[in-house]
Amino acid sequence: MSYAGPQALKDMFGGGHYGTVKAHCDRWQAFVKWCRSEQGPGINDARNIDRKVLADYAAYLRDVVRRGDLAVSTAQNRLSSVNRTMAALRGDQHVKLPSPSKALGTQRTGVRQSVTQGQDREQVKQIVDALCSQNLFRAAAIVLLARATGMRLREAILADLPRLWREADDHGKINVQDGTKGGRTGASAPRWITVDDQILDALKFARQVSTATSRNLIAPDESYLNVMQEIVRPARDVLHAHKLKGFHELRAAYACERYEQITKHRAPINGGPRCEIEKTLDREARRQISYELGHRRIDVVATYIGGQI
Repeated sequence: MSYAGPQALKDMFGGGHYGTVKAHCDRWQAFVKWCRSEQGPGINDARNIDRKVLADYAAYLRDVVRRGDLAVSTAQNRLSSVNRTMAALRGDQHVKLPSPSKALGTQRTGVRQSVTQGQDREQVKQIVDALCSQNLFRAAAIVLLARATGMRLREAILADLPRLWREADDHGKINVQDGTKGGRTGASAPRWITVDDQILDALKFARQVSTATSRNLIAPDESYLNVMQEIVRPARDVLHAHKLKGFHELRAAYACERYEQITKHRAPINGGPRCEIEKTLDREARRQISYELGHRRIDVVATYIGGQI
């Protein structure tokens, strides 16, 4: 099972979508571990998996969530990945959980519950220094770009550095367009972010560590997959050693900082005084942050800064 599942997923995705396949594989391995455990059915052959096995796994995850040992969103993602992997293995949809949320008996809130990591600039500097000490200079550039601009990991890797530098110089703003999520294209979905010293420093550093003949953080003789495997993967260990869950936390840290800049109040997740801020100002801040993060939906911002007032 631990081999067959990932192979089926790679075939399903045609050898591409590395990040998506890895996420599904990691969640599938959690399922495999449960299947082999005393709590599970004790099977190691995917052909023995039926709907009852999936229902039992959902019940197990439901108990873990209720104990507070697992987030609802994580449990739902695990069930969804098991569904996807089973479809890849079988070539049909006959063995699946129709609704992971109903199977768990609870809904994900989508509201951040824990204080955002990576807000402390000194912590970020220590992470950058640690990455550079291990010659992971491009990972350090990704960290700086993510924290300064709110870019996703993929956006930071694929950012057109000469263009962004030119825009910063000409307009005092940069337009995040490369590597964006959800099929967004060019000027049809502008995402302008006002430049400050942190952004200028991040762009300058990224250009310095980028290969001379490349416009982004991928060398001409590399693929995106190479960068993920050889640069990003080892960098994650450094992030974890410095108490940072991942690159995405830096995006959330950016959102918290922007909320404070716009409203003059701390973000809700940081204990901001809700009674002292008008709902219209809170909503306007979330709308602006949503635009800068490339979401277009203000409710998503709650996953970065906490719930609305």
